Amino acid sequence: MEGSEQPLDDLLARVAQGDTTAFEAVYDQMAGPVYGVILRVVRDPGQAEEVSQEALLEVWRYAARFDPLRGSAVTWIMTIAHRRAVDRVRAAGAATARERLLAPAEPTRDEVGDSVAARMDRERVQRCLEELTDLQRESITLAYYGGQSYRQVAAALGIALGTIKSRIRDGLLRMRDCLGEA
Repeated sequence: MEGSEQPLDDLLARVAQGDTTAFEAVYDQMAGPVYGVILRVVRDPGQAEEVSQEALLEVWRYAARFDPLRGSAVTWIMTIAHRRAVDRVRAAGAATARERLLAPAEPTRDEVGDSVAARMDRERVQRCLEELTDLQRESITLAYYGGQSYRQVAAALGIALGTIKSRIRDGLLRMRDCLGEA
């Protein structure tokens, strides 16, 4: 190509005037290095190709902004490429953060449902307790709701320990059967 021997600064000046042949020469010289710097930042070959195209398109669009007094054409093009790559990485990070924020949270405990279930369980237990004999209900209530040991229940009711154990066991069996039916 005729423009490939020209310095990049001169080629960019021609690109700024809309010279497509000059842009082809810039593209041929810089596509590889631009891709390389972008790949080091984004670390994904497919994304690096996309970002390289975007960066080189930006070179085409904004070639008139290049000022050879401020630096070389290579530096200007590589700065555009690097900025584009960093922008892509930041955009991907922001998208990931947004997805995390918008993603449905872990299922929260249904406090109302839990409350209703607990109330229904209490009502079933109360109903089954009412079906026990008075002696069984009193022994179970002291042991399980009162937090007393079998010995303490026996002492409180003035009944032998073996009798209390039998009452509680028989009462619990009846409650199991009652709750199993419900």
